[in-house]
Amino acid sequence: GIEPDELEEMARAAYDVFADDSVVPLRQLSESHWLMELFHGPTLAFKDVAMQLLCRLFDRELHSQGRRITIVGATSGDTGSAAIEACKDRDSIDIFILYPHGRVSEVQRRQMTTVLSDNVHNIAIEGTFDDCQALVKGAFNDLPFRDEIGMSAVNSINWARVVAQVVYYITTAVAAGAPDRKVSFAVPTGNFGCVFAGYVAAQMGLPVDKLIVATNRNDILHRFFQTGYYRKDKVFATQSPSMDIQVASNFERLLFDLAGRDSAVVRENMAKLTKQGGFEVSSAAMSQARVLFLSHCVDEEAT
Repeated sequence: GIEPDELEEMARAAYDVFADDSVVPLRQLSESHWLMELFHGPTLAFKDVAMQLLCRLFDRELHSQGRRITIVGATSGDTGSAAIEACKDRDSIDIFILYPHGRVSEVQRRQMTTVLSDNVHNIAIEGTFDDCQALVKGAFNDLPFRDEIGMSAVNSINWARVVAQVVYYITTAVAAGAPDRKVSFAVPTGNFGCVFAGYVAAQMGLPVDKLIVATNRNDILHRFFQTGYYRKDKVFATQSPSMDIQVASNFERLLFDLAGRDSAVVRENMAKLTKQGGFEVSSAAMSQARVLFLSHCVDEEAT
């Protein structure tokens, strides 16, 4: 295990690279509206908050065990640049990032592909982010191959990513008046990881009133919270490419809770998603979800 003093030292080192001393500052916009600024990390992406700590956790464990790992990840832009920045030049890590060719922002493409570190490898895939994510999941499901190369993840399928993000929900809620009053969060969402961290914070006891799932034109999550149907559509290219996702991998975690933590139900639903293109959850599950979640879709004109 990691002693509290050592974890605190790692966290301080991780967040010393942020441009703002408070790491995630809160700006007041009006009497009841606040803006959580998640762009003060080295790649200007919210994922820096988790990545800078995650790669230090990797380093600590690998050095103590004398091991080396191969990180394989899929990105729609922000995960890849944040992961590469955090993992570059580390002795015990090789990192391979798959991204959809022509479907990431030019800034994030350059952040990924101009790093000259020997342990960094970028792979452009003809297809969408969902195609990249399917390749990564397939590799992780090939257990002999995974064990042979010591494969690990930096995508939010890695629980440490979600845990690190829970922290800023708690700190900003307290800054905005919790626990004396409930706080709602509106969260731009593609892969459901950031907003799921808010859900975890609520499950831990944070007084959250609502979590507002905000999607772009790729609105599978909005459609789900409106109808109870989770059905794939084609992936539309938008001005917010990091959110151009149809299959939100962290959504399986919420489904697990909505199914009474019955993994067989989740497996059945995900099989229907693969074979039939979608599935419907029970009315009881939707009633449970709507206690905490609202949703909204923003089109290109509004973006």
